[in-house]
Amino acid sequence: MINNITLVVADDHPLLLSGLVGQLKDYNYDILATAEHGAKALELIIDLKPSIAILDEEMPFLTGFEVIKKGREQSLDTKFIILTSHKEKSFIYKAQKLNISGYIIKDEPFEELHNCIQSVSNGVPYFSAVFNSVLENEVSPQLQKMKLLSPSERTIVRLVGQGKSSKDIGEFLSVSPRTIEKHRSNIIAKLGLIKEKDILTIWAKENLEFVI
Repeated sequence: MINNITLVVADDHPLLLSGLVGQLKDYNYDILATAEHGAKALELIIDLKPSIAILDEEMPFLTGFEVIKKGREQSLDTKFIILTSHKEKSFIYKAQKLNISGYIIKDEPFEELHNCIQSVSNGVPYFSAVFNSVLENEVSPQLQKMKLLSPSERTIVRLVGQGKSSKDIGEFLSVSPRTIEKHRSNIIAKLGLIKEKDILTIWAKENLEFVI
């Protein structure tokens, strides 16, 4: 077995799971168990305590991210790698916040997953080039923009992203709708948005996950 690395592998697509397991076995990895949904994956990880768990993100019962959160509540030494088709900035951001050990895109060569497993087993996180690109070019810039806003402005952006009107937000914050409109104009300027109809609403909905 490679460096005595033990694995639990989870994916809700049986054919993909079978193919992945076959490739891992070709590389002589020790696969302790497989799962086709998140709840089973979590149970196996807690019981078997593998070196590494390779998880699809979107699975029934528990997502890959939820498995990681609950697994860490058990103070496990298991490292987590997400293997997914998702390249969207929202998923990349969630993965970054979870401080996972690896993130690989499914359409990349298997060698990438192998390299990731080897790196993670040596204590070094490993992320696909796509992950790093999205993080650098899409996630980080939005986080930097949010730092320009005051706490009250971030609250307004969050409420705008939830579809609240200036009247609704004003009532919630005990200020006039006119004051909220002024805040919205200031926020648009700080974010460097083009002054178009509903531009802040559109931006807030697309970037709601970045609003802390």
